Amino acid sequence: MEKFFKRLFSQPLSPVALISLSFLYSLTGLAQGAEAQNSPIPERIQLVIDGHNLPLSSFSFYVQEVGQDNPELSVNAELPMNPASAIKTLTTFAALESLGPAFTWQTELYALGPIENGVLSGDLLMKGGGDPFLVEDQLRAMLKSLQRVGIEHITGNLVLDGSYFDASVEDGELIDNQNGRAYNTDPNAIIANFQAMTFFFYPHTNGRDVIIHTDPRLPNVKISNRLRQVNRSCGGYQRGISFNLNPDDPSEVIFEGQFPSRCSRYQMVREVLDAPDYTFGLFKELWSELGGQLDGDLRRGAVPDELDPIVIWSSVPMSDVIKSINKFSNNLMTRHLLLTLGAEVLGPPATVEKGIKAINNYLELKSLDSNQLLLSNGAGLSRDTRITAVLLNEVMQSAWASPYMPEYVASLPINGMDGTMRNRARGSRMSGRMHVKTGSLDEVSAVNGFVYSQSNRVFAVTGMVNHELADRGPGTELLDALLIWTYLQ
Repeated sequence: MEKFFKRLFSQPLSPVALISLSFLYSLTGLAQGAEAQNSPIPERIQLVIDGHNLPLSSFSFYVQEVGQDNPELSVNAELPMNPASAIKTLTTFAALESLGPAFTWQTELYALGPIENGVLSGDLLMKGGGDPFLVEDQLRAMLKSLQRVGIEHITGNLVLDGSYFDASVEDGELIDNQNGRAYNTDPNAIIANFQAMTFFFYPHTNGRDVIIHTDPRLPNVKISNRLRQVNRSCGGYQRGISFNLNPDDPSEVIFEGQFPSRCSRYQMVREVLDAPDYTFGLFKELWSELGGQLDGDLRRGAVPDELDPIVIWSSVPMSDVIKSINKFSNNLMTRHLLLTLGAEVLGPPATVEKGIKAINNYLELKSLDSNQLLLSNGAGLSRDTRITAVLLNEVMQSAWASPYMPEYVASLPINGMDGTMRNRARGSRMSGRMHVKTGSLDEVSAVNGFVYSQSNRVFAVTGMVNHELADRGPGTELLDALLIWTYLQ
């Protein structure tokens, strides 16, 4: 069985995932032959399969008109496969239905000392509520609220309380060993601005140096600029720029390499600092911009008993959060969503295990088979996640029948127009006819969503490809053929 899964999924699985997946697979009964219940594959789709010599076991399709009992197309639909970011359609829908479209995250500010004449004599404590969208503008607006309650000068420290999330949530899997990449950022209840910095690079007019600007500007980040210009066209991996953090001082970012002189500008987004240090740096910068003064430094702590907050800052609503998640496939926001769902349903502190249990409980409440799911972090940023096309499609059928269907469908990318579908299935007839979430990892490609066909029927469409060519073009080509075939029905 282990050899079978290694051959089928091409990527190594953890021992726990392998045991769970073996059990999941045995429940489907596919070991006796997956082909028996497959629909005939349409010619348009078969041409792509044959053109790239894709084996039958490498893909899974399920297409069903909403509200109908039988599928239009079913191929390997009960075969558990890695959906990559298409799993976000399940996480976001479960959270939307469980918590409601108006649900908000709360960030609380506490004065740990008396306030008089605009001066807080003591520390200010910020308790994070796991807000997945506490971006720079939101934090600035929160600090304006702090000024409106009469604080301009803080004589003590900024104390950060991230206890709403258990410390174990930062022990997640690092995909592809890409440390520092924004998509690999770990959750943290006190995180701000996705813990990301954008670095902008410009050639200096002296023909030798390279200018570096950052957004945001963090006072606790040091930049060591060792870049030099080289006379060549603008191209190459990262335009020849090497990004590293000083192992002896993680607050120091080191840039080395040769930057093409014919690049007018290049930008790079990276994770810097840990979540508390980043939030402290951004707080200090924005507080100073607003004319405030902070005398102290960063300290980690917890809210004292029986102390009321002086500011409660509410995030944007759930309906806006799932739109940011699904349109742009934001992994960090999705992981926060899973953790929040677990904490709200099963009680804080949030853990990944509670989030997964809340998802499984939700599926069972909807009479959907949670045995067809092996969930890792809710975002699809995992080698272990598996789900069947049948279950993913049933989630979409359930979403279409939900009272929150308008908010949910509006969160999905629109083909030829926006999000991760903006450059796919374009054309005068098809553009705007598909609301589909995509998924992509090394050797994985997937789609899940709705297609409005040329006959004005609405189909829930699910497709997954797990193959070494899946993310190199053939997977996208095959799934686009599936979407176009559905549109033509």
